[in-house]
Amino acid sequence: MNRLRGAWRQYWVAIRAMIVLTVALGVAYTFVVTGIGQLAFPAQANGSMVTQDGKTVGSTLIGQAFTDAKGNPLPQWFQSRPSAATSNGPAGYDAAASSGSNLATGNPVQVKAVQDRTAAIEKLDGVPASAIPSDAVTASGSGLDPHISPAYALLQVKRVAEARGLPEATVKKLVESRIQARDLGYLGDPTVNVLQLNLALARLGR
Repeated sequence: MNRLRGAWRQYWVAIRAMIVLTVALGVAYTFVVTGIGQLAFPAQANGSMVTQDGKTVGSTLIGQAFTDAKGNPLPQWFQSRPSAATSNGPAGYDAAASSGSNLATGNPVQVKAVQDRTAAIEKLDGVPASAIPSDAVTASGSGLDPHISPAYALLQVKRVAEARGLPEATVKKLVESRIQARDLGYLGDPTVNVLQLNLALARLGR
């Protein structure tokens, strides 16, 4: 009887500990962290969504395509980095299928993809292959990268300016004003958020 009573006491202690920890870590902690996120970082906590004229047009955290219905790049917009994140068609930027191609640099499929992208940019922007930065022809590890390098953004200035009938200097100045510095001043490389750049471009009124 004493042995049974001792075992039950241990079980009851374990059950109470489980209840307390579930409430503290599974409920209270979640509410506290969620509350801090909503108060201190509301935009980030809600997906960093971007709205224009009351309509959600995207997120600063997820890249998107600026192409026509056939997937052809629209010359009046800055183009994003290529994406291999796709579960339905070639468009990419599918948040439900986030991934890179996982192909080695020497893989024939990867080599052909880079060659095709290079040729497309040579034709679209009228630049030699040697002027095209690597991020313009390779997909990111997530396939959802919303940023491009300043070099790729500046490479597109002439084409965008011509398509919109804007002075090239005006578009270049816009790009330079949208360059984001390295995180904490030393992590990563300077970047340009394509969605934010295109929204600023649209506000120029052309």
